[in-house]
Amino acid sequence: MTRHLTPDNVVSWIAELFEVGGGREYLGEPVTQAEHMLQGAALAESSGQSDEIVAAALLHDVGHLVDPDDRFSMDDTEDRHHENLGAEALAPFFPPVVVECVRHHVAAKRYLCATNPRYFDRLSEASVHSLKLQGGPMSDDEVELFQRNPYVREIVQIRHLDDAGKQVGADTPGFAHYAPLLQRLVDAHCGKAA
Repeated sequence: MTRHLTPDNVVSWIAELFEVGGGREYLGEPVTQAEHMLQGAALAESSGQSDEIVAAALLHDVGHLVDPDDRFSMDDTEDRHHENLGAEALAPFFPPVVVECVRHHVAAKRYLCATNPRYFDRLSEASVHSLKLQGGPMSDDEVELFQRNPYVREIVQIRHLDDAGKQVGADTPGFAHYAPLLQRLVDAHCGKAA
């Protein structure tokens, strides 16, 4: 992040990230980074989810865009921890539920693989590869710790939206459609009057 971020410019900064890096291939999937995130947000919005869930679905992979050198490959041998990079960038500006969903959406995949035997079978080849890099299914102790997160329900919900946002040619609104929603959340979290 080269620019000083404030509540007044963070949404335009995210818009720039989508514009500059959103066209990149998404982790070996048949959609781009932006298409993937926009699909998650559109699915959340169309099913009547809260603004926080729509925002978290839209921003869950923003860490891939924050790092211009982030290029996932099926040849990768270590995880890049995009979830932490994204959460750290968003934390000063967004409600904790959004930040926690971004920070733990990778852990949610590991959690679901440990607790739902059928979940693993639905993962794409790229998701299976990244799961290996991310530590594989959680241990019993990790499951217990994960379940203590006060936002566990929302985090798992974002994981399912993440998994669903990989459809070729899906028609979704662009980032500009969600910018006012993001700004409302930022203003509310940062104590700015509406």
